[in-house]
Amino acid sequence: MGLFNWFTQEVAIDLGTANTLIIHNDKVVVDEPSIVAFDRTTNKVIAIGKQAMQMEGKTHDNIRTARPLRDGVIADFTAAEHLIRGMVKLVNKGKSWFFPSLRMVVCIPSGITEVEKRAVRDSAEIAGAKEVYLIHEPMAAAVGIGIDVEEPVGNMIIDIGGGTTEIAVIALSGIVCDQSIRVAGDNFDSDIVQYIRRQHNIMIGDRTAEKIKIKVGAALPELQDPPEDFAVQGRDLMTGIPKQITVSYTEIAHCLDKSISKIEEAILKALEITPPELSADIYQTGIYLTGGGALLRGLDKRIQAKTKLPVHVAEDPLRAVVRGTGIALKNIGRFKFLMQ
Repeated sequence: MGLFNWFTQEVAIDLGTANTLIIHNDKVVVDEPSIVAFDRTTNKVIAIGKQAMQMEGKTHDNIRTARPLRDGVIADFTAAEHLIRGMVKLVNKGKSWFFPSLRMVVCIPSGITEVEKRAVRDSAEIAGAKEVYLIHEPMAAAVGIGIDVEEPVGNMIIDIGGGTTEIAVIALSGIVCDQSIRVAGDNFDSDIVQYIRRQHNIMIGDRTAEKIKIKVGAALPELQDPPEDFAVQGRDLMTGIPKQITVSYTEIAHCLDKSISKIEEAILKALEITPPELSADIYQTGIYLTGGGALLRGLDKRIQAKTKLPVHVAEDPLRAVVRGTGIALKNIGRFKFLMQ
């Protein structure tokens, strides 16, 4: 190992709208919500990740919480820089004397513009990275679930994250055709907030909506193994008094229907523009689902019914993208052509 390598730390980052994951030395060392809490008077960072998440929706006038990413891209440049810097510090926890130069591979949505790409690169550089490589999320997800992306075989990847749903057909180390839509986990949360407000006259926050999605979220109104009803606490809009109700998975499936239909439309559009030879491959290999959205109960069955194609949910879909980013970082010579 050369002296330069000794002072260079390599990190692979999945900078997500909902969660940020970092791989270092082949291990996921950071898995935290993408949120930063600031002191309004001094503008200093008070907390990041889980600590900041606990403050969200419960802050007083002196504290503000910010989610630096919206729809898969950086919306708050300063907060994004603090988030990356804070997350990298977590990698080196307990090594206050050690400040290595950083080589980062960051994954980005496939539908990202040049300006948005520049924002990711600049944030990473300001946070201390000497070398920054960008890799598209569907490509990282394909590598992460063990697909040989260099083969002349078509594979369709659907990565449903917090801010975007990425649909891509991959062959010969490249994305042949893709669809990137800004309908994903965050939209599911806001659908749940609106439904509970409209149907039950109760106001809930985004954190509660996310809990509902995890506990009783479903894409189909009839499941073979249904989850138990979930108790939800919120503020009664008529009286202003805190109140508790129970919601079932059938209700949530009904309220998520419109957003899931948009994802299905994008999948069909991507299949429409796929070259016929690759369509033949996809008929054999099927569709691969990754990202947090892949965990929604019955989503694979629903997509299978719509496309008449086999649908496989990746093992540990939440970490598929960051795992692929980590593999690309480790084999940077081999996968350099995938990066920008």
